[in-house]
This record gives sequence, C-alpha cells and structure tokens, in this order.
Amino acid sequence: MSHPHQHEKTAHTTLAWAVILTASLFFFYEFIQLNLFNAIDEPLMRDFGLTSAQLGQLSSMYFYANAIFLFPAGNMLDRFSTKKLLLFAVAICTIGTFIFALAKEVKMAGFGRFLVGSGASFCFLSCIRIASRWFSPHRMAFVTGMVVVMAMLGGLVAQTPFALLVEYVDGWRPAVLIDASLGIIIYLAIAFIVQDRPPDAQEEAKIDQQHLQRLGLWRCIKLAALNSQNWWGGIYTSLMNLPVFLLGALWGMHYLVTVRHITLVQASYATTMFFIGVIIGSPLFGWFSDKIGRRVLPMIVGAILSLLIMFILMYMPDLSLQSIVILFLLIGLVTSSQVLSYPTIAELNPIYLTSTAVSIASICIMISGFIFQPFFGWIMEQSKAHTVINGMTIYTSRDFDLAMMIMPVAFIVALIVTLFIRETYCRSRA
Repeated sequence: MSHPHQHEKTAHTTLAWAVILTASLFFFYEFIQLNLFNAIDEPLMRDFGLTSAQLGQLSSMYFYANAIFLFPAGNMLDRFSTKKLLLFAVAICTIGTFIFALAKEVKMAGFGRFLVGSGASFCFLSCIRIASRWFSPHRMAFVTGMVVVMAMLGGLVAQTPFALLVEYVDGWRPAVLIDASLGIIIYLAIAFIVQDRPPDAQEEAKIDQQHLQRLGLWRCIKLAALNSQNWWGGIYTSLMNLPVFLLGALWGMHYLVTVRHITLVQASYATTMFFIGVIIGSPLFGWFSDKIGRRVLPMIVGAILSLLIMFILMYMPDLSLQSIVILFLLIGLVTSSQVLSYPTIAELNPIYLTSTAVSIASICIMISGFIFQPFFGWIMEQSKAHTVINGMTIYTSRDFDLAMMIMPVAFIVALIVTLFIRETYCRSRA
C-alpha cells in the first residue's frame, strides 16, 4: 500500500540528509558509550575489583535499560515529536556518562550505565522514524546503512583513539569525562538542525495521527507484536550483531592478546578495522539490496560468509598481525547484512507503525546483548583453564576458544531464520 504524499520526499534531499545525519550523531555518541569498555576493561576490573563475569554484568546494565525502554520509546516516537524525544534522550545519556565517570563504587557506575542505556533506546528508532518521513522507501536501505555508519564511527572512536586518550590523560575517568562533554555539543546540534518532517508534509502528519488515534495504543502494539516478520527480522539482526557486542564492545582486544599473543595496541588495530568493515559494509549491503531489489538474498549471503570467516579467525594456526586485521575487517563487512532487516520490517508494516515495529527488532538485539556479554564471561569461567594472580583472573586460549563458539553457532541459526523472512522486493507490503 503506497502512502499519500510520498513523492514529496524527493524535494528536500539536502535538508533531508542534514537532518538525518545530525539525528544520527546521537547514535554515534551512544556507540562510543557502548564500546568504550573494550579500551578500559582492565583498569575498570582493577578499580572496582571485578571478575570477567561481573565486568560483563556492569557493561550489560546498558542493555537491561535499553531492552526495558525500547518498546515504550517506539510507541512514543510514533506519537510525539521525534526532535523533543531525541533531545530528552541525549540529556539523559550525557548525565549518565558523567555519573559513570565520577562513580566511586560499582553500584553508582552501574546506575550511570543504566541511564546511558535508557537514553540509547531512542537513538536508532528516532533515526529510522525520521528517515521514513524524509526519504522514499526505495532509498531506505541505503539511508539505514548510512545511519549505521555513524554508529560504527562511534564504535571506531571507542577503540584505538579512546585507548590513546586514556593514556594521554592518564586514566579512564578523565577520558570518560571528555567523552561525556561531547554529549552537550550533540544536544545543541540536534536542537538547531533536526526537524520532525519535511516542511510540506503537514497533511501526511495529520493522516498518520488519525490512523494512530483510530487504532489506539494497545491495538498498535498488538499489530506490531503479532507480526511474526518483526520478530524474525529482529532475531536475524541480533545474531548477526553479536561480533559488535562480543568483539567490538568487550572481549575483542583481550581475546587477541591472549590467543594470538599480540600487544594491546596491535589488538586495538584489529577491533578498529572491525568497525571500519561495518562502516564499509552497511551502506554497501544497503546499496546492493536497493539495486537488485531484494532483501533476503543478501541476508543469506552475509550469514554464510560470516560463518566461513569466523572459522578462519578461530582455527587457522599462526596468523600474522596483517591477517588478523584483515579478518576483523572482513567480519565487520559481512556481518553488516544485519542492516537489511530494518528496511524489511519497515516495508512489512504500515508507515504509521514504523517505530513500534522496528523497536521489536531493537529489543531482540538488546536482549542478545545483555544475555551474551555475561554469558561469554560465564563460559570462560566454566572452562577452568584460567588462574588467579593477585586477585586478577588470567585467562588462557582454552577459555576463549570455548566462549568464541557462540558466534559460529549464532550465524548458523541466523541462516535458518532467513527461511522465515518474507521477501519485500524493496516495496511497501503493508
């Protein structure tokens, strides 16, 4: 079913890009917060006296908050001003980052992370909401890819650059305070540039509001929750996204130092290249999908290639630093097929339910984050190959090899899930 006034969306291209890229600065900021543990996990464990499982627990406070607030965020974004909600979310996230930086005990640090995660529940959904109002459906995959690029740039900043900042300012706390201040700048940029809709889309706004009022809140939730396609899309993305949470956000550097015997700075090159892979892959998969007019086929290709490359990383003996860096780049590139489930979900739901429907996919991702980050640490504890020296747990290759199996298994399941996702041929099917 096409939507009235969609032809107008091509009339404001420059303004549309300015609006969407400014809104996605918040996504960029959130991804710094999500991934900075990778660069500061050892000083955090030392300062707060944490085990790997407890560190995973602290990191996953972000995901708990995110999973709790995503669905309400989706509903609110369909009904209220996206810009006002974005500004509120940036403020909450910035305050949370300041609290985390200044926390003297682990409970306070956890509370800061919880605030950051609750603000984060708005970041991606608001970008998709804005994009669906400013761009036509046949450009959505590419636009979504570019939004994800902004996030991954944040993930990249949290790797080598953040590790160097921690060294330069001599400690993780001053580094996180500098990072928190960035939130204030982003708040101001959104306040000045972002607009909810194109200037001539008032009629469209009225029609959407009438639809939402006629259906009522619970009917809207029911329509989105009972559409199985939203769940299949969410499961696919959450499984393909695991390397972001496990390698990019928390364990990647630690894994390479322990298993491949390289230095921490060399390991940060690999995790940085992982994010560069996602930065290249997200718009590339989006463009390719829009170009061939298919969504599910590229998703299948992404899952198969991810499985192959992960096996090479895990089981190929004597990899050089160059090979490790290239493999991390490739893992980032091929797992980017996850971005395609968002335009697919948008096409399989009425436009006025976009945020509510996409929030289901985002809930799946965040649930996978707070399950699998601590689960990875728990599996490492189970292998019993590690030792404890001066209160610090020293992990071995065997601990990591066991925990890393999570990812190939996830890619196999993702491949099976693609069998249940409906092909939209890049057109709105709702």
